[in-house]
Amino acid sequence: MKRAYCFIFFAFIMAMNSFSQSSKKTFILVHGAWHGAWCWTKVVPLLEARGYRVLAIDLPGHGKDHADPAMIGLADYVKAVVDVANAQSGKVILVGHSMAGVVIAQAGEELGIGKVNKLIFLDAFMPQNGESVFSLSEMVQRQLLSSDTNEPTVIGSMIFSADQKSCVLKPENLKYLFYDDCSEEDIKFAKAKVSRQAIAPLATPVEVTDKSYGAISKYYILCTKSKDLDKTLLTTRVPCKKIFKLPSSHSPFFSMPEKLVAILDEIY
Repeated sequence: MKRAYCFIFFAFIMAMNSFSQSSKKTFILVHGAWHGAWCWTKVVPLLEARGYRVLAIDLPGHGKDHADPAMIGLADYVKAVVDVANAQSGKVILVGHSMAGVVIAQAGEELGIGKVNKLIFLDAFMPQNGESVFSLSEMVQRQLLSSDTNEPTVIGSMIFSADQKSCVLKPENLKYLFYDDCSEEDIKFAKAKVSRQAIAPLATPVEVTDKSYGAISKYYILCTKSKDLDKTLLTTRVPCKKIFKLPSSHSPFFSMPEKLVAILDEIY
């Protein structure tokens, strides 16, 4: 009799563990412009240590993906995210950094609330329908004209290819724009890996609806010491469940990964 009870108890525990694993949502981490999955190198193990399933992906033309930037559009970025999301069992949480806010917005529209549990915008461009990275950046810049300085800007740091279809950033401005509070080791690591950026994904407007994109819960993590662009205005234009603030540069995945992961854990 005792053996029978032990067997039943063991079977129950195994069933509960199986249910827990199958119901656990997956974090899909999407990097910003010029970057790759490598920028999440500190975040992935910290999230995994908390028991989460985590996938950091390379968008086309970035990291280990060597597609020609001149041939890449927003649809290619979105397809990469959608394909990875659809390959997972259960719902996913999309985390988009910077430019990737537009990518996860469009991916969320295509995947819908049945697949996407949450959208998390990490100091990212959070669009309304018909907006792009460039249009949002221009809108914010107009608001900030009164505080214009001689400091480097992202737009002013772009070095375009001859065909105007891609660009790199001036290496001397990377630390100021993206990694101001990061260690010299992390800055060296990032500078060795930043890549050419396709222009089309930055210029292409999203096509999103209230029924799909609008129905997915959104969270915003604002980096209050970011020098690439003050995105405070962007947190006020699309309804969010909660807005978090990190006293970091544009790259908290390097400078304060533990605090970033703590916020992701709270959102989950």
